Amino acid sequence: MKKGLLGLALCCAAQTHLAQGILKTDSIQEVVVTGTGTQHLLKDAPVQTEVISRRQLLQYGGKSIEDILAGLTASFDFNENDMGSHLQMNGLGNSFVLILIDGRRLHGDNGGENDLSLIDPHNIERIEIVKGASSALYGSDAIAGVINIITRKHHEQGVMVENTSRVGSYGDIRQHNGLALNYGRLSSYTNFQLQHSDGWQNTSEEALAQTEYHITDSRNKTVNRHTNWQLAERITYQLLPSLELYADGSIYWKRIYRPSGKHPGVDTKTYDLQYNNASLSAGGKWNISDTDYLTLDADWKRHAYRYAYTDTTLTDGYVNGRFTNYYPYFPGDEELQSDQRLTQVSLKGVFALPYSQTLSAGLDYRHDWLEAPMRVKGGKATDNTQALYLQDEWHSPVNGNHAAVYLTAGLRLTRNEGFGTRLTPKLSAMLKMADLRLRATWSQGYKTPTPKELHYQYIRNMSGVYLYLGNTSLKAQTSNYFALSGEYTIGRLTMTASLYYNKVNDMIALVTIPYSQAPAELLVQYDPVRVRQYQNIEDAKTYGLDFTLRYQGRHVTAGGSYSYLDTKAHQYDSEKDEMHSVTIDGMAHHKANVYVTWKRDFSSRYQLGIGLYGRMSSKRYYQIDGDGKGYQLWRLSTTHQLGKALRLEAGMDNIFDYVDRTPHGLHLGTTTPGRTVYASLTIRLHQGKKLTNKYKSNFNSRSNEED
Repeated sequence: MKKGLLGLALCCAAQTHLAQGILKTDSIQEVVVTGTGTQHLLKDAPVQTEVISRRQLLQYGGKSIEDILAGLTASFDFNENDMGSHLQMNGLGNSFVLILIDGRRLHGDNGGENDLSLIDPHNIERIEIVKGASSALYGSDAIAGVINIITRKHHEQGVMVENTSRVGSYGDIRQHNGLALNYGRLSSYTNFQLQHSDGWQNTSEEALAQTEYHITDSRNKTVNRHTNWQLAERITYQLLPSLELYADGSIYWKRIYRPSGKHPGVDTKTYDLQYNNASLSAGGKWNISDTDYLTLDADWKRHAYRYAYTDTTLTDGYVNGRFTNYYPYFPGDEELQSDQRLTQVSLKGVFALPYSQTLSAGLDYRHDWLEAPMRVKGGKATDNTQALYLQDEWHSPVNGNHAAVYLTAGLRLTRNEGFGTRLTPKLSAMLKMADLRLRATWSQGYKTPTPKELHYQYIRNMSGVYLYLGNTSLKAQTSNYFALSGEYTIGRLTMTASLYYNKVNDMIALVTIPYSQAPAELLVQYDPVRVRQYQNIEDAKTYGLDFTLRYQGRHVTAGGSYSYLDTKAHQYDSEKDEMHSVTIDGMAHHKANVYVTWKRDFSSRYQLGIGLYGRMSSKRYYQIDGDGKGYQLWRLSTTHQLGKALRLEAGMDNIFDYVDRTPHGLHLGTTTPGRTVYASLTIRLHQGKKLTNKYKSNFNSRSNEED
């Protein structure tokens, strides 16, 4: 860790030296939308927004969104397993982070963790990250922040076909195919992606829960073999020069193959995990004038999770969530575990007002539906939420290098059928003085318990039987977020520093409870080694510092980010009748990233890019089963652009072959299998001409896409 931080310091010093004597040039005029829901140049966004650009994505060559976020910003941690990605952002977990695709909510929950395999990394134009509570604009889940994945838009008139095939160690295969058709007012884009990995095992040693006994021949893998594919279609039609309509949909399938060992209750597996997703959306955008517009979006999304049996299994039989008898399943049978469906309708308007003001207003309706015959009493649960929000943006007159002030104020009124009505405010300010930007934010977050947190009950074999319980007595979570940040540009060098404090009241977390608090019939039925239940922690605080540095030269780009984090939470121990302090699971005090890339055109037909990336973390703290070890991982990537039609990528991950050999059942700092290599080939063919401005999509914001 010390070596990694020293590397970051040296990298920063080198960048400062490179920046000296360089005349100031215009920066890339990137447009961002996530922080305020309206378009702003990145340098003038009133809300601090971090952007991972298309250029960075192409140079890094990440295989997944987890790989990209962890490798290019220090604010994130991931710990992948069968149930999802275990994302953490500035100390708060996945359930507090809202993930959007083109401004619309991602839906695909695995055990409380989003399945980020739904995102095709080859179809990303840029990633916008807004840290801190954003509930006033986006509603529930946006307590830690928002990640908005902006997909690529294809402007060429005629036909465009693209193919990317990537292979890597441990049978890693990534496939992307795209077909774009643009004829006059009608546009279509068909996207297919496939991901496969043979998985790997970092250790065959496994710790048995609540004992000192370890087995040394477990067949449980660190990451299991898995395959998923997705087919998506989007159609847009320019009905009028000022009115565009769209419709899109997707289907998704994933299977996780689990090997079976010889130790009952530890590594004996009789079923695989299978996921089926589907989505349908429709809407439109009406440009009332050059500044005013209305959008309407209607979304329906489904996420189903099943056991796919591979061996004869005598399992519990349930009718509407109540145990009836033991029931046999045979190879090839499937059993529904949960079917989650989301219906959401959003109406939004943006209007220019006198005195340099912009008003945003919207209505949201959301309906959550959950069917889980094995896991929910009554078999089903629903939730309904309606919301109205208003936001006003104002800035003082901008006059050359004179100081300018930007203010953003927002308010959301939310009504939930189970938790009543709540007002959630937000206030941001920015002072712009030549090359200096000072920003301040105060915002509140609001998140009601999910149907799973309220009603779920299930068991999980993890070196013994764990019993998980929902809790109908949960309270809604609220938060107060404060942040101060500064951004300064010297020529080609940009530096940002942010201080933040986020206090979450009634934070919901899985808590280990005494057997006396669990239903007696479930204890008799399952004989669990541990019982965990969703409960409200009294309060939780996260606070820290984020620092980034970026130098953009003609051929060289270099930079780094550092994140310091601390957390405090108080939890009532009913068994001891006392309050005690705990850490938020997964917290690491120090995380850092460094990178340096070099790119040069050797001819009109060949361009070479080379990148070196480092990622470091101190140890991660957990309440039970030990802490995750600190680590540093280094990556080398190369890109070879051959004209506009061909692109080759090759590289090596984890150059120094670090592997965490912590036994199964105990927390891992990182799940990397050690040194791996990869290579990919992209072919992109286009027949036609650039789309004229007359028919360019209303939905396409300014893009820096590279052919």
